[in-house]
Amino acid sequence: MKIWKLVSGIISIALCGFVIFQSCSAGVSNSLMENGEVSGTSGLIVAIFMLAGGILSIVTRNSEGKGGNIAMAIVFGIAAVIGLTTFGSFSDLAIWSVWCLVNGVLAVISIFINRKKSAASESNSKEQ
Repeated sequence: MKIWKLVSGIISIALCGFVIFQSCSAGVSNSLMENGEVSGTSGLIVAIFMLAGGILSIVTRNSEGKGGNIAMAIVFGIAAVIGLTTFGSFSDLAIWSVWCLVNGVLAVISIFINRKKSAASESNSKEQ
């Protein structure tokens, strides 16, 4: 999971810049069309959460505890919910939201994997 956290963190940070640029364009388009959509604004929010999640992913990749994984799951989960509920005609936001959802789910899986590893190491230390 350490390699996945590093790779997903780097990809999330790199995608953040692209999502920000695309969201600004969508926001201008929404304003000019006066269609009442908020996909540009929600894209910016998703990009900020994606940046925060990417940084968390890189920083907590070597941690033994589950606090970093819980924080990653929350941050990526919020980004996914915001993006998937408000993408409107900006359908690329749904793709970035699914990326956030995948990262959030893998953070939850990482919590359980670390729990099994810590339980196994505790039982080994008690036997010795």
